[in-house]
Amino acid sequence: MSETRITEPTFIPLRPNGKSLIGIASVVYNNSLSLNCISVYIRPNGDLRLLFPAKILPNSKEINVYYPINKETYEAIKKAIIDKYLEITATISDS
Repeated sequence: MSETRITEPTFIPLRPNGKSLIGIASVVYNNSLSLNCISVYIRPNGDLRLLFPAKILPNSKEINVYYPINKETYEAIKKAIIDKYLEITATISDS
């Protein structure tokens, strides 16, 4: 099994609104698949949590559009997004 490569992370911060959603992110998986619309939430303890897109069908059933199927892939995506988040917040605080 080849190593997971997560590249080209983007993070778009959202205006604080009293909820825990802090931004939307995207990454490229193994130079072959773009994963967009990843919601980034901040937990009360300060950790970040990723939520992957889902679609609600006409019968009200919710299905996942895509999601990592193992912890290693989730952690690789999360690390890339956290690194980009920290880069952006450092730039904002330096301004």
